[in-house]
Amino acid sequence: MIKVAKSLTAVSVLLTLAGLTGCGGDAKTRTDLSKTDPAAPVSDWQLVWQDEFDESQINPQNWTHEVNCQGGGNEERQCYTDDAVNSYVSDGTLKIVALRAAEDAEKPYTSARLITKHKADFKYGRFEMRAKLPSGQGSWPAFWMLPTDEVYGGWPKSGEIDIVEAVNLKAQDADGMPEAHVYGTLHYGKDWPDNVHSGKSHSLPDGVNPADDFHTYAVEWQEGEIRWYVDDYLYATQRQSEPLYDSEGNVFSLKHRGWFAEYHDQGSGELVTHWDSAPFDQNFYLILNLAVGGNWPEAVNETGVNADAFANGQTFEVDYVRVYQCQQNPQTGKGCDTIRSGWDSLEDALVEGKAPSPPPPATSGDSLQIFDGELNKDWPAWDCCGGSVPALVEDDVAGTVIEFSVGSEPTVNGFISRDPMASDAGGSPSPFDASSLIESGVVRFDLKVTSAPANTDAPWMLKIESANGEKAVELTLSESSEGAIPEVGQWQPFTFSLQMLAEQGLDISSIDALLIFPAWGSGEGAIYRVADVAIVTPGKTTALTVFEESENPAWPMWDCCGGTVPTVELDDDAHGNVAEFKIGDVATVMGFISRQEFITAEGVTAAPFDASSILSNGVIEFDMKVVSAPQDASAAWFFKAESVGAQSAAELTLDTSIQQAVPEVGKWQTYTFKLTELVAAGLDISAIDVLMVFPSWGQGAGAVYRIDNVKIYDPNQADNFAGEVLFADDVAAKWTLWDCCGGSVPTLENDDMTQGMVAEFQVGSEPTVMGLFAEDGHYLDASAYLEKGAVQFDLKVVTAPNDSSAPWKFKIEALDASFALELNLTDSLEAVAPQVGQWQTYTFPLQTLQDGGVNISGIDIIMIYPAWGQGEGAVYRLDNVMVTAQ
Repeated sequence: MIKVAKSLTAVSVLLTLAGLTGCGGDAKTRTDLSKTDPAAPVSDWQLVWQDEFDESQINPQNWTHEVNCQGGGNEERQCYTDDAVNSYVSDGTLKIVALRAAEDAEKPYTSARLITKHKADFKYGRFEMRAKLPSGQGSWPAFWMLPTDEVYGGWPKSGEIDIVEAVNLKAQDADGMPEAHVYGTLHYGKDWPDNVHSGKSHSLPDGVNPADDFHTYAVEWQEGEIRWYVDDYLYATQRQSEPLYDSEGNVFSLKHRGWFAEYHDQGSGELVTHWDSAPFDQNFYLILNLAVGGNWPEAVNETGVNADAFANGQTFEVDYVRVYQCQQNPQTGKGCDTIRSGWDSLEDALVEGKAPSPPPPATSGDSLQIFDGELNKDWPAWDCCGGSVPALVEDDVAGTVIEFSVGSEPTVNGFISRDPMASDAGGSPSPFDASSLIESGVVRFDLKVTSAPANTDAPWMLKIESANGEKAVELTLSESSEGAIPEVGQWQPFTFSLQMLAEQGLDISSIDALLIFPAWGSGEGAIYRVADVAIVTPGKTTALTVFEESENPAWPMWDCCGGTVPTVELDDDAHGNVAEFKIGDVATVMGFISRQEFITAEGVTAAPFDASSILSNGVIEFDMKVVSAPQDASAAWFFKAESVGAQSAAELTLDTSIQQAVPEVGKWQTYTFKLTELVAAGLDISAIDVLMVFPSWGQGAGAVYRIDNVKIYDPNQADNFAGEVLFADDVAAKWTLWDCCGGSVPTLENDDMTQGMVAEFQVGSEPTVMGLFAEDGHYLDASAYLEKGAVQFDLKVVTAPNDSSAPWKFKIEALDASFALELNLTDSLEAVAPQVGQWQTYTFPLQTLQDGGVNISGIDIIMIYPAWGQGEGAVYRLDNVMVTAQ
């Protein structure tokens, strides 16, 4: 029974109800008849309080009538009375009766609400009721609990436990069937309207309706866990959140997302989020009531209240209420659990709560490259105990790698960032804090066993340590994401999620050793190579190195048509080994190619590169030095990229690079080409397989030139995204949050676990429009994304405008208001109006905006707002505002 005043439309309450019935799909449940039978609760459940309703009247030592016409905080239509016509005992049951009131009454219905506050207050136990529920559109019976002392603050900060609720039983549902669901729910979290709830619905087997007969409804509540039952079938479980801590005691992630509490720290006075048993760790009292109408029942089924259903009254009939407490451990309530298979599975009974994710520690790194062809002095390669010295060697496939060997002495090998090892290598201990990567980060490496251990049954292990070995996790390589076992002579990738490592007990805030080895004492004779050792978020950056110090065997050097063989030559100290190309009398083009027919290295396959994920900021870059100019001094120099087996290509002169440089003999120069420009020139960047640099076809005779540091990458290390992000957790550089005319200052607010930091706008009495505004002279050029791109954003209306008829608008301007277009949000691809309290995504194709008259090469304002002059009272939030290439 929700206890807060709020005004919702029918649709928004339907959406609230959808949230109430579970997360991650349809959370409605049907009875599994293979239940564990707890008909007689565990023997250590001791009956401590009961009301069998077998007296002649309601027992005043057990129950107090609440008498008011406040509508329960939900705009309900009844007055609660202590009149005997609304609540009485007869024939061994309590009747709570909702009746139509007299015509001149304050509310159109009367009913009753009974509470045990200060008469029967409990912390933990089994709370059970046998009852027959009322029916009819507008009926809302509930058996529930509220905190006696509100230790953590007013509703919902101190929590609410709904043991069972039902609305509109027997009224038609959306499928034309009689409504028959019951609900079990928790309410908790922040102050309204940022409160949350989580729970599940349940229906009885064989279409049985709870209004037709008596059924038993119960919860078992213990420290950190609450379970819901109907007729002794466990259909829902909720738990406190289970945080993960770093070595300094800071919460950095959640192993399980359950409930949470937010209250002021007694020492600092700071408002703090707590991921523990609060608020469900204090005394609660029982409530029995029958409401008529209100936000929830009136918005669903047949909507409103059917007065005819109450013509002769509707009765909530209760046979008994009983409270048991567990004698195993009365302080925690644990030890008497009535459970079944699936009770603790998110795929079955366990409900994911609404606790927010902890903010990532400010000191966490973005990634750690331990080894990638070069030694990291802070993380030297190391043989623990065997006396060998790990060596840098050249591998035909992987280039420069680390080679480890195991002799007769048991040992482990790998990489370590502790003294004296780091200092001896010329570095310093640099433990890595991977806390900010917990949600999707991984430990990854490539391994090739060149000689197997003499004990061929020896399992291969990964061990990661932290805090100078105080915490450690050791796993077999077969427990990796790939599930593979090393094979002799074959390079294989291995990936382990940080989340899994943390759950296994690793403190990921101070990782200082990463070891790869055959099991201790079983490794004699093993020789193995390791490459690309990193702790990263997959996909956060995407890069390809085509040539850097050595040839990439999957991208060999190539002379198209001249018959020469490009070579690797030693240049100056700054460049070291470089690729050298020579053009003779035969017309040709030269560069690097990744097509199978041109690959000669054994066991190597072509590796066309998909740069789609870094389109927004990605580049192709290389260094070039002309050793000898072409005999034809007028020859222009070109860069050409091909993809999909030459099905698409882009060719540009070198002087159109970002540097706009013309090659000079004897001088190293860098050339950078934006992926967006190459796309505009016709390149399909999803499978780039050739990169060429050459003088004009047929004009290159005599040219000798060198190339180095050839790569495709995102210099800004942006997320795996194609487009421009204007707001995601914060506003982009050169953009600001903006209130045109109302005088307010939009703010950054922490929303929910999914959205994180968002932009909040509030409309006062002055007409205004609001959104994002580019600083003078800064324009967003979206023309490269025109074909499939869109402006997209997420919107949540926290409070609707006072004028509920106000349409919501999207407006975009370009080139200092020279171009503008205003549309309704319902003109988006989603074609839906905003709903209060719900995050919704809106997408407007760039083609639509251009067709509407906007010059999308100079976007400088994006606005979202209720119609001019109709927005007073509106509070709304924006997130993930972007121009996306779709």
